[in-house]
Amino acid sequence: MRISARADYAVRAALQLAGAREAGPLKAEAIADAQDIPHKFLEGILNDMRRGGLVLSQRGGNGGYRLAKAPEDISIADVIRVVDGPLVSVRGVRPPELSYTGPAESLLPLWVALRANVRQILDGVSLADVASADLPTRVSALAEDPASWTNP
Repeated sequence: MRISARADYAVRAALQLAGAREAGPLKAEAIADAQDIPHKFLEGILNDMRRGGLVLSQRGGNGGYRLAKAPEDISIADVIRVVDGPLVSVRGVRPPELSYTGPAESLLPLWVALRANVRQILDGVSLADVASADLPTRVSALAEDPASWTNP
């Protein structure tokens, strides 16, 4: 699985909004500066997040962006899906829509299992979890395993 720059920027922008929830709307420029994200790229991402129901925008001098829901109610998967589509696909196709034959037949359950595992992690972690540095135990355990940090 590959996390695109677009997904990374979207999650970072959402986390910036989660951290500023009490302060009111944030301007795109402030988010871009705080997270070192190209401003024009961020504008497109924020528009996708607005259309996807994750952020609200407000015009005017006191305008900007804010989360549409509480950070506890937005998973990392929600953000990635809004800007990049399905979490796991094979050649742009969702695993259940694939079929294989012969010795490759058992690839389908492998791709489905991979998708299920990715979903468990990303659907199970909210913006609030990351913003508070309080990741779920399962995620923390995986991250604390030294083998998780190395490439075979």
